[in-house]
Amino acid sequence: MESLRAMDSWPVENATAVVVGRDGTVLGAHGPTDRPYRLASVTKLLTSYASLIAVEEGALALDDPAGPEGATVRHLLAHTSGLAFDEHRVVAPPGERRLYSNAGMEVLADTVAKAAEIPFEEYLRQAVLVPLGMASTTLNGSPAWGAYSSADDLARFAAELQSPRLLDPSTMAEATRVAFPGLKGVLPGYGHQRPNDWGLGFEIRDHKSPHWTGSASSPATFGHFGQSGTFLWVDPSADAACVCLTDRDFGPWAVPLWPAFTDAVLAGLPRP
Repeated sequence: MESLRAMDSWPVENATAVVVGRDGTVLGAHGPTDRPYRLASVTKLLTSYASLIAVEEGALALDDPAGPEGATVRHLLAHTSGLAFDEHRVVAPPGERRLYSNAGMEVLADTVAKAAEIPFEEYLRQAVLVPLGMASTTLNGSPAWGAYSSADDLARFAAELQSPRLLDPSTMAEATRVAFPGLKGVLPGYGHQRPNDWGLGFEIRDHKSPHWTGSASSPATFGHFGQSGTFLWVDPSADAACVCLTDRDFGPWAVPLWPAFTDAVLAGLPRP
């Protein structure tokens, strides 16, 4: 795809992108697709997916108690448990605010590990990485931000998100609908959003402005970006997903470039 060449002008040392169709076909690629990058918060997509598999396997249920008093697995996935951003400290009652929380994702992984009776890193490997052939993906540290992966591996994951084989499609549909609608909150890097819509582990674009996806992205677009300069989005209306990995931390450089890049990718998709 010609649109991917825009990355050559980005102020980064290394950048890689892959665009994947609903059927798993690679529609375009740019840069070293086998190079591992630090994912930062894109890690949360992997952790959330493994957690949803654990729910389908019956190890736990979405409405099981987890985290602060009154919170559940569902609250942790939807960033509504009331836990602080980076501390295991309660700052709000469950379900009242959208508080983006690394700590909540860590509690979620601990809950899965206890239910499955194996370390979370091993559960993630067995449940997601091995079945999808994601051989270059590793979790080294927090399940909220500690993964490394390549665009090749994340392209496989992006294909799974569009046409799930490891999850029942109904579970994926629930995970990508707004959970606890109407809650306001802060989208890291973009400020207060009213509402700050989120699914079960997946950030949902809806009508947020400003946003890291494009103006042409459908409201149903879901995914995540990472402070390491990475993102993965799926746009169901376009039947496509995009993985973008760089080695420069997110900052003012990315704010205008990422949405323009997404709009160019969407405009360059093959038409039926």
